[in-house]
Amino acid sequence: MTYTINRMISGAGIDDIDARTREALANHGFGVLTEIDVKATMQKKLDVEMPGYRILGACNPKMAHQAIGIEPRVGAMLPCNVILREVEGGVEVSAIDPVASMQAIENTDLTAVAGQVRDMLAQVVKSV
Repeated sequence: MTYTINRMISGAGIDDIDARTREALANHGFGVLTEIDVKATMQKKLDVEMPGYRILGACNPKMAHQAIGIEPRVGAMLPCNVILREVEGGVEVSAIDPVASMQAIENTDLTAVAGQVRDMLAQVVKSV
């Protein structure tokens, strides 16, 4: 099973895709709670160069509340991460597949919620 939902966007820059991703997330009920500029962090901490790489920690409050109500410790696996990665020819957008990430928790109710979130994130990635 793949663990991410992916889309390659050719001829685009990471800043443009960042803005488009945030807009797509907002349009589907997600907010960005955290963001990590991995490229800048690696430069600062390790003095190494790498292509642009950002991690956006996205959360849909309604779905997070529902999941926490079903399985209180699931918060250790939240938020849903979306990465933006500069690759040759453009930017790849990848969102976590919540169904794959929740496989460690044996709870069919939680799996159903994860499936709903996966569908929402697939729409986000498609609409970037």
